[in-house]
Amino acid sequence: MRPSLALSVVVVVVAAAVLVPQCYAQDWESLLVSVGKKIIGLWRNEETEFLGRKCQLTVKPKIKNLQLYHEGRMWCPGWTPIVGEALTRSFSGVAGKTVQDFVRKAHDKNLITEEEAKVWLEA
Repeated sequence: MRPSLALSVVVVVVAAAVLVPQCYAQDWESLLVSVGKKIIGLWRNEETEFLGRKCQLTVKPKIKNLQLYHEGRMWCPGWTPIVGEALTRSFSGVAGKTVQDFVRKAHDKNLITEEEAKVWLEA
């Protein structure tokens, strides 16, 4: 998380804590927990299998022109230095676009066949 984003979150939380009356403290705490879970859920870092090889897939949020985007990266250490990348507005679609970019690059370097690539690019 960028320091400026983290600082902004802290400032908003502190300001809200000062302004909220004590009788609403329980509601406020549950709201903070809920918002915190949503923010943390914007990051993904997982190991996945691609054509029998272990690969890494990461997704992180990015603010661009005051809009939330999702930035994906996929790489397969020990197999190829290729990195698939995508930037989309869709959290659910960024992984697919990232894999497709990786597949295109791997096909261009003749690491996978056209038949293997079609399976991933037609989905």
